[in-house]
Amino acid sequence: MARLAPKVLNLNDGDRSELQQLINRHNTAQQIVLRAKIILLASEGKNHGEIARILDISLDMARLWRNRWLETSGRELSIIQRLQDMERIGAPVKFSMEQVIELFALACSPPEDYGRPISHWTPRELADEIMKQEIIESISIRHVGRLLEEAELKPHQSRYWLTPPS
Repeated sequence: MARLAPKVLNLNDGDRSELQQLINRHNTAQQIVLRAKIILLASEGKNHGEIARILDISLDMARLWRNRWLETSGRELSIIQRLQDMERIGAPVKFSMEQVIELFALACSPPEDYGRPISHWTPRELADEIMKQEIIESISIRHVGRLLEEAELKPHQSRYWLTPPS
């Protein structure tokens, strides 16, 4: 079975010198230096296997960064931007903004209004009440705590201004 040669990677003198400067700079992150070396070796006509052996990396890494360099060649990106990791999408949002706002409204209201025999809301009580009202199907106590923390809401201190410090 015939093997396909990797795509040719041509660098102009400006790009080559900028990559070399990145490699020589003492404060460049090592992952960027490694990627710059991959690009320089690829521009010298080395195949993925040779690059992998020279730099002691995986074949997949050599292939990835050659292909990523070629993919970004048409874009208006700096050399350093082309060597950065791509933006990651992350997990989809579980709760709509309306659901989160309803949680915040609940946290700011007195627990007595909901038949709770407590003096102040806790993340456990809030999670229980918001699921009881079917605003959110399922939410962990810790996630309620994180949402309140992000919004800097402290339901346990909602009435702290009523009692002046002694």
